[in-house]
Amino acid sequence: MTAYLPWLIFPFCCTAVLYYCYAIYSTVDFFRQNHPVNPDFHPPVTILKPLCGVDVNTYENLASFCHQDYAEYQVIFSVREATDPSLPIVEQLIQAFPGVDIELVVCDRTIGTNLKVSNLANGVEKAKHDVIVLADCDILVQPDYLQQIVQPLANPEVGVVTCLYNSWAKGWLAGFEALGIATRNHANVLAAHKLEGMHFAFGSTIVIRQAALAKIGGFAALADHLADDFHMGNLPTQVGYQVVLSPYIVEHQLTTTHLSEFFHRQARWATCIRVERFWGYVGLLFTFGTTSGLLFLLATQGSLWGWSVMATMLVTRWLMAWVIAIYYLRDRVAQRFWWLLPIRDFVNFVIWCCGMVGTTVEWRGYRYKLGKNGKLSPIIMAMRQ
Repeated sequence: MTAYLPWLIFPFCCTAVLYYCYAIYSTVDFFRQNHPVNPDFHPPVTILKPLCGVDVNTYENLASFCHQDYAEYQVIFSVREATDPSLPIVEQLIQAFPGVDIELVVCDRTIGTNLKVSNLANGVEKAKHDVIVLADCDILVQPDYLQQIVQPLANPEVGVVTCLYNSWAKGWLAGFEALGIATRNHANVLAAHKLEGMHFAFGSTIVIRQAALAKIGGFAALADHLADDFHMGNLPTQVGYQVVLSPYIVEHQLTTTHLSEFFHRQARWATCIRVERFWGYVGLLFTFGTTSGLLFLLATQGSLWGWSVMATMLVTRWLMAWVIAIYYLRDRVAQRFWWLLPIRDFVNFVIWCCGMVGTTVEWRGYRYKLGKNGKLSPIIMAMRQ
């Protein structure tokens, strides 16, 4: 059996190299496409910002959405409790931007297990415009954000627009986590985009027509799902709309400070992906080139062949990271921590293994069971991370 072990591992090395090359090709092809901006196309927009507590730079993040170089837009901040610590920040924004149509909605109505979606459902009732823009409260944007991301809606067949993000990381642990997002998650997205088109969206930005939202059943259709952003992109494709990946890159504020926070978040994402797209999750096994290269090196007992394969894995992996994260996305975390990539890949593989088992996740201080199609069922109170 030992003699055959290298031959069992070698195919995984080959598929990983092919994946790295395809991800590079997909990225170059995407960013070299012409993405024209028509300054005369600027449909009125309502920005929905569901809030729950405050994080680092919350004021700056929210203010960036109120400082848009755009003809007509509305900003709705929605919270569930009148005691939420984000309320004073919203009041500051109302005072700081008197010329912006800002509205605050305080409502504890619950339509499902996902309280963020309930928050969105309460806020959207005050929306004045047909184009809705959603973005998490840890996202920072530039003044040209709205003008850029609405452009695909010039095509009436497009119902949803989403975009990638770079992470601003505070501390080494946040940087280590962000490294995986920049160099692996985005590679997966760009490869999938090229292979099969977009069938999902990200919480970093979701632009959706009110007509598309209504056709999928409104926010009620997402109320019990953990991956509400995934379904907000996936469900419209099932009723005839297109989802477009915008070339615009927003900034994500990441402030991970504890290993337990890092692991629980990464494990939650992994478990959710496995529940939502099982075979796609299994297929990720063929993309762990650093891990398969090391296993091949050990299986060949440090032979020249083994070292050659390992070197090929590392070179192509670093090349993919450089092309995607550093050259095109200009990710500052990847520029600083690229040398940690092999360690981050091993951690990714461990998390992938953990994500293959279990259906329990921790989110916002609660424990949930993930059921069919990623639906949440509350279990018990958990210690807030």
